[in-house]
Amino acid sequence: MQGVLKVGPGQSNSLFLACSGSGVLRGKKMSRFRRLVDASVNATKRALSGTFDDLMPPPERYIFNFNSKKELNKWHLYSDSELGGLSTASLEITESDNGPSTGIFSGKLSLDVAEDSKWSISRGGFCGMRSKKFNGFIDLDSYDTIAMKIKGDGRCYISTIYTENWVNSPAQMEDNSWQAFVYVPKDHWYIAKIPLARYLPTWRGNVIDAEIEMNPSRVLGMSLSVNAEGGVPGARTGPGDFRVELDWIKALRQNEL
Repeated sequence: MQGVLKVGPGQSNSLFLACSGSGVLRGKKMSRFRRLVDASVNATKRALSGTFDDLMPPPERYIFNFNSKKELNKWHLYSDSELGGLSTASLEITESDNGPSTGIFSGKLSLDVAEDSKWSISRGGFCGMRSKKFNGFIDLDSYDTIAMKIKGDGRCYISTIYTENWVNSPAQMEDNSWQAFVYVPKDHWYIAKIPLARYLPTWRGNVIDAEIEMNPSRVLGMSLSVNAEGGVPGARTGPGDFRVELDWIKALRQNEL
């Protein structure tokens, strides 16, 4: 049994703006102040009612586990096709009786742009999968590393963490984004470990030249994307097919609190 999400020319994705980081957060059910108050009250209740062991978080925490096609409900796809590009992408999860299920993010990167494009871009060449917003946020303040069990194609991918806006002007209402490169060796399962300190603050794909610290206690979502150009030295680049297989994504605590 398979579940599949697809995006590409002719396959409109009205959620692209939200996935690319330029969407507008709407319909907040409570103000930021109310969420901060609730979080403080809940933490105080736990401290008063539990032991120290109860308060100590586990050394690792699953964020995503690609073991069921229901996982597709947590993700959006986006690509340059929303801007007139010709790249395509899909995310599928195959459930097997003979082995564990995994997610497969694959597609084709193209630098070409449709002649009738309404957007003024000179070339394409990117695709990504972004998680839908968590129910509120997840608190990763007790962790220092993001780990992914992946098998790929020798390309370099981009891991992005989205946090509640506290860097940009409140009037912009965009999520803050923090990005790090992930090199994925070809044809071998590999556990990539990325310290949170390695994630750089970015705005619409450009690194913000400022000393800013991430707020890991307000994580709203994550994404994994691929570009035809750029990346780390030695990685495969250029247009053409891409394919990365995902088992899970976790938060780890490598250092003692």
